[in-house]
Amino acid sequence: MTHAERAAEFLLDESRTDWHDASLWHVRGKRDAVVHGIPEWEALRQLGSDIKDNVLSNLDTYLEEFEARATAKGVTVHWARDAAEHNEIVHSILHRHRVERIVKSKSMLTEECHLNEYLEGRGIEVIDTDLGERIIQLRKEPPSHIVMPAIHLKKEEIGQLFHEQLGTDVGASDPQYLTEAARQHLREKFLAANAAITGVNFAVAETGGIVVCTNEGNADMGVHLAPVQIHCMGIEKIIPRAEHLGVFTRLLARSATGQPVTIYTSHHHRPKPGGEMHVVIVDNGRSEQLGREDFRNSLKCIRCGACMNTCPIYRRSGGHSYDHTIPGPIGSILSPGIDLKKHGDLAFASTLCGSCSDVCPVKIDIHDQLYKWRQLVSEAGHLPRSKTLPLAGAGAVLSRGGLYNFMGKAARVALRLAPRSLLYHKFNPWGETRELPEVPEESFKEWYARTKSGREQ
Repeated sequence: MTHAERAAEFLLDESRTDWHDASLWHVRGKRDAVVHGIPEWEALRQLGSDIKDNVLSNLDTYLEEFEARATAKGVTVHWARDAAEHNEIVHSILHRHRVERIVKSKSMLTEECHLNEYLEGRGIEVIDTDLGERIIQLRKEPPSHIVMPAIHLKKEEIGQLFHEQLGTDVGASDPQYLTEAARQHLREKFLAANAAITGVNFAVAETGGIVVCTNEGNADMGVHLAPVQIHCMGIEKIIPRAEHLGVFTRLLARSATGQPVTIYTSHHHRPKPGGEMHVVIVDNGRSEQLGREDFRNSLKCIRCGACMNTCPIYRRSGGHSYDHTIPGPIGSILSPGIDLKKHGDLAFASTLCGSCSDVCPVKIDIHDQLYKWRQLVSEAGHLPRSKTLPLAGAGAVLSRGGLYNFMGKAARVALRLAPRSLLYHKFNPWGETRELPEVPEESFKEWYARTKSGREQ
């Protein structure tokens, strides 16, 4: 199925679509309100973007520096070329310690690598401890948003899920009651776990430390209780120096949820006494993206989700319509680089309005990259004939001035005379929810020629 087809399914539930749209726009509004209180916000964005530019131009140097610093403090650093190698490394650590149960905090990288399914297939119980992640794990579905993974669900649906899975009261939907039920459920899992896995928001080359940002403290709980801690990070998560961290922590929470800062910003530099700390650094196609001059800026992403909260397409089509780990505008410029034929249609899941680029805290040119991916999809021959044939016809008309003038006149006459049934039918999906504007009596060129002499006097 294409993005448009999956989006059409989401739109069938009109009330959910409206609610989803309004919820995300509310978060966008919170972002705007808190940003307006920071006079230097645009300078902060530029600084964050410049730091990331420096990182991408010196990525190998910073990664090697991080490894040296971390290793000197007793951290074991692993390198993974792809998702398969990442999963094998994590499993080998767990197997060596005879781990049967793990707790995991939010990590889009492990979602990307399908780590949960890999470990569960080898007899290891994996419990996602972020509340939203645990909800969708119980529902056996992927996250629909990188910051708010269960944003597509209503509290009544979560109440029914918790009744079935956790034994809460029938019909209960009070958020405080449901959160407390989840807390009690997860507390048992934390105490029983043999290892903890987290994602990485930032890795500091200068110190060899990693930083994990959460609002629930679940990553901290897992790491502090379990003897083995594993942190999984993409190669792009590195930043050069500790002083740069303040730039990104100021940008991250404000862009994501409109908060001044995440509730927990936790630093990990060495194993706990008697424990082990592992960092798994993963490429999985990032080096290839780095080599694409037009698209390397996508690796600046700090996974705040601001582009999703503002995107009119994402808000009304839902995260699952993107059929990939990272949905929304940022996912639409990352996914085609992984498989152009499979994910190329995502480049067209945009109005190119530029709102995503406007809110991006590190100034990724998202809408420009979407436009460039569209060109590559067309050049690779992945457009359906329903698009290639009209585009070929339009190209022939637009390249010939006389033919263009004639076709414009013919179209204006035809649109005025044609019966409605000829314009609005099942073969014209554009007209299902739109009305054509009133047909003008003349073209702009005709109007200009007719009034030109009067303006020159």
